[in-house]
Amino acid sequence: MANTPSVLFVCVHNAGRSQMAAGYLSHLAGDTVEVRSAGSVPADSINPIVVEAMLEEGIDISNQKPKILTPTAVQASDVVITMGCGDACPFFAGKRYLDWQLSDPAGEGIDAVRVIRDEIRHSVESLLAEIRLQSSMA
Repeated sequence: MANTPSVLFVCVHNAGRSQMAAGYLSHLAGDTVEVRSAGSVPADSINPIVVEAMLEEGIDISNQKPKILTPTAVQASDVVITMGCGDACPFFAGKRYLDWQLSDPAGEGIDAVRVIRDEIRHSVESLLAEIRLQSSMA
């Protein structure tokens, strides 16, 4: 079998959007995709409203911790998905970069976070379908 594809989700604080995306991809792909997340300026902890919104989907991300974005994490990933970190995201030739325009859940209530969560789920499902298609053609 070919190497396991890897995806890195990056947002500023690694406390909301990137954690939800990583949670969904890990949940939906199992061990068929290597999943990482990081932040350009990581927060101290994950947004508790984000944890609550993901628990509604049956996905527990409460044990995750915000991590600093490193060049090593980018180099080790096939696809790098940014969510508002702009110029702070390092660029390496040969990587596939996507930028998902998503609202930041920081400071938002559960209703707003659910909308962001559902957008992320849709994007992750599309990404996973694309990865599986590419893997089947390899």
